Amino acid sequence: MDDRKSLTMNQVMLPFQANVSGNVHGGEIMKYMDNVAGATAIRYAKANVVTARVDELQFLRPIAVGALVTCTGKIAYVGRTSMEIIVTVDVEDMQSGRGPQRALSAFFTMVALDSTGRPIEVDPFVPESDDEKELYAMAAARREDYKKRRQ
Repeated sequence: MDDRKSLTMNQVMLPFQANVSGNVHGGEIMKYMDNVAGATAIRYAKANVVTARVDELQFLRPIAVGALVTCTGKIAYVGRTSMEIIVTVDVEDMQSGRGPQRALSAFFTMVALDSTGRPIEVDPFVPESDDEKELYAMAAARREDYKKRRQ
């Protein structure tokens, strides 16, 4: 299995990341997700990347200070110069033992760039597992929908 296809990062949420109620700001989680998507795409493309698109983010549960957040990026689809990364966020209350539970997920489209900032081609992606094939089919359908809406 190609270890460039996924990446996981863990972080304990700290007070400076939260509002006065002790819930982590959504923007902190979105930034974390973007970092994971970027690192996943850089690892796969072996090149610098930029975020071109993020689909809908819907928070399923609040994330509290002290929670362990696990953010996983996984290659879902690769075009000529872009990659679609599914990023999932799971939250675990380490003191009570509750979790991990899914807090949210989103698809990030990342574009590989050369040293002058121009898009470059990336290695093709061939889904192998049933999970990868399902993600790839969903991403391909979403990509076609994006193209139709842009026209």
